[in-house]
Amino acid sequence: MTIARKADAKAAPRQFPKDFFWGASTAAYQIEGAYDQDGRGMTIWDTFTAQGRIMDGSSAKVACDHYHRYPEDIALMKAAGFGAYRFSLAWPRIIPTGTGAVNAKGLDFYDRLVDKVLEAGIRPMACLYHWDLPQPLEDQGGWQGREIVGPFAEYARIATRRLGDRVKDWFMLNEPNVVAIIGYGIGEHAPGYKLGEPGILKALHHQNLAQGAALRAIRAEQPKATLGTVINLQPCRSQDDDPKNRAAAIRWDAVWNRVPLDGVLRGAIPDVLADKMKDIVKPGDLEAIRFPIDLLGINYYSRMTMKHEEGHPFDVFWGDAHCDRWTAMAWPVQPDGLYDLLREFKELYDNLPVFIAENGAAYDDVVSPDGQVHDTERVAYLRDHVAEVARAVKDGCNVKGYLAWSLLDNFEWAYGLAKRFGLVRVDYDTLERTPKDSFKWFAEVIRTGRV
Repeated sequence: MTIARKADAKAAPRQFPKDFFWGASTAAYQIEGAYDQDGRGMTIWDTFTAQGRIMDGSSAKVACDHYHRYPEDIALMKAAGFGAYRFSLAWPRIIPTGTGAVNAKGLDFYDRLVDKVLEAGIRPMACLYHWDLPQPLEDQGGWQGREIVGPFAEYARIATRRLGDRVKDWFMLNEPNVVAIIGYGIGEHAPGYKLGEPGILKALHHQNLAQGAALRAIRAEQPKATLGTVINLQPCRSQDDDPKNRAAAIRWDAVWNRVPLDGVLRGAIPDVLADKMKDIVKPGDLEAIRFPIDLLGINYYSRMTMKHEEGHPFDVFWGDAHCDRWTAMAWPVQPDGLYDLLREFKELYDNLPVFIAENGAAYDDVVSPDGQVHDTERVAYLRDHVAEVARAVKDGCNVKGYLAWSLLDNFEWAYGLAKRFGLVRVDYDTLERTPKDSFKWFAEVIRTGRV
């Protein structure tokens, strides 16, 4: 569906509700480093990196060294006035092989991290899986097999038993669509497989199954916890009115948006994919996947403009985005797409409570002679997107908070350390942190509650 746009989001300042929460998100693999310390096991990304698959040849062995420098990073969050911090737990740091023996030192680290976050007056929001699958589980089939469901549910139990007395917000997965499509479908992310449509759909479905099992496991352990998941949602549009391209956009919307959403929220799969998934979905699966979550995290970066092109999964490929602003990732800058997305979600999913779990941009930051980073493009990007969130809230969308991506420059997956998304610059030689202009701008938005 398409929502008519009413007014320029930048026309006037907008005030957010008093209980609206602000902060940033990170991921364990991208910032922690300490890859071989205190009993941490190997991940699919360690293997992918060792295969020479990272564009700039870097690795996350040190990354931001957050494992040792988390007090400094939390002090930065406090200085900015963060009310919330979404971080991920590293499965192989807690259970090194994915199943079996628990690593006490791994849990001890997250104990210290959570305590420090709370000490700063910040709400900890924990994500169980942000792509760092233990390599031994991948060796047994990873997300291609349903055998992973039990280990993921047990990992969820172990984590919440240890941290659930202090962490009240739990999110199961981060961007299962990206994991399935880029990791198993086209091979540009770990584990690096080019399995096409079957690999994509199996990985999506088995993540959904594991998520359902984990949600039930945590609900049994923590009946009053706020439970949810985090999905990268992007409005899928045809590049033009050609019927083939319009059909391609519908197919891609089904794969990218609807399989993750309709699974957990409706216990359903899109009609357009029913035939392709008939041998993957077993009796009872959809009931096991559906769960009444409390809060959905939405990651938004841009729309997706698609066209029909054979030779690609689902005969879909990127079309002309018709955009004149681009990030250093070659992603179009389309703030109004976030408003459209939130309005569509409100109409299609009963206005379930949501928060923006990731939104941000990589640019080619430069350290000025004064030692500062004057990242005016990022400030403009964040301002325009936050304004669209304000417009959506005004129009009745049930948006509870906004978390920027990301607190720190970090290891940007297959791009390595070259792409910088942070509000805070990290010098990868010295590991010195320097708040950018965007950090200061964001702190003022948090202080005033308006944009």
